[in-house]
Amino acid sequence: MTILAGACLVIALIPLFLVLYYVIIQGASRLDLDLFTKLPPAPGAKGGGAGNAILGTLLTVGIGTLISVPFGVLAAVYLSEFSTGKISRWIRFATNVLAGVPSIIAGIFAYGIIVVTTKQYSAVAGGVALAVLMLPTIVRTTDEALQIVPQEIRWASVGVGASNYQTVLQIVLPAATPAIITGVTLAIARAAGETAPLIFTALFSNFWPRFPGGIWNPTPTLSVLIYEFSKYPYKPLQALAWAASLILVVLILLTSILARWATRQRNY
Repeated sequence: MTILAGACLVIALIPLFLVLYYVIIQGASRLDLDLFTKLPPAPGAKGGGAGNAILGTLLTVGIGTLISVPFGVLAAVYLSEFSTGKISRWIRFATNVLAGVPSIIAGIFAYGIIVVTTKQYSAVAGGVALAVLMLPTIVRTTDEALQIVPQEIRWASVGVGASNYQTVLQIVLPAATPAIITGVTLAIARAAGETAPLIFTALFSNFWPRFPGGIWNPTPTLSVLIYEFSKYPYKPLQALAWAASLILVVLILLTSILARWATRQRNY
C-alpha cells in the first residue's frame, strides 16, 4: 500500500511538472526587458511586451483581495466564534454552494451590478468578480483555522478576565494567522488565473492602466492577454501569450513562496 500510495503521488505530480516544463520551454525564449516594459504589439507585428497586462493583473487581483479578505475573515470569525449551531450549518452550506459557482457566473454578476450601473468596463468590476470567487475559499480556510485553535486557550483567556472580543482579536486570530495566510494565498492564486469573469468586467486594453482614475477604465490582465493572443495565427503574438503564461505561473509561485515564508516566520 505504501508503494501504491507513492505511485499515485508521482502520477498526480506528473501533470504539474509537464505543464511547468512546457510553459517554460515555450515562454522562456521570449523573456526579455521589453516583455516587462512595453505594450502589446499590433497583430502581425513583432516585439512589444505585456507590461500593461502585468500591472493590470496586480491591480485587479489587489482590488479583489482588498474586498474579499476583510469580509471573508470577519465572516469566518462570526461563523466560528459567535454563531449558533443551526445558523453556522446554513452559512457553511451557502459557502460551499458559492464555492461551486462557475467563474463565468461571478463575471456576469459583477457585470450586472458594476458594468451596467457605471456603463464602463473597469478594474473595479473585475476586482468585484474576483472577490466573489475568492470569498468562499477565504471563509472556509479561516473558519477551519479558527476551529483548530484549542478551546482551552479561549477558556484560559476568559479566565484571566478577557472579553470575547479581546480573546478573538488578541489570542485566537494571531494563533490562526499562518493558516489564514495560506487560505488567502490559495484564493489569490485562483483569482489570478481567471479569464471568463474578466472578459465580462475588466475587458482588455492595449494601454497602461492610469491611477487613480484608471481603475474605472478597461484594464488589461495576463489571463485575458493569453486568451486573446493565443487565437491569432501570428507566431510573435503566440510567443507573447506563452511568455505571459510563464509570468503568470511565476507570480503565483512567488505568492505561494512568500506565504510559506511568512507562516514560517510566524511559527518561529
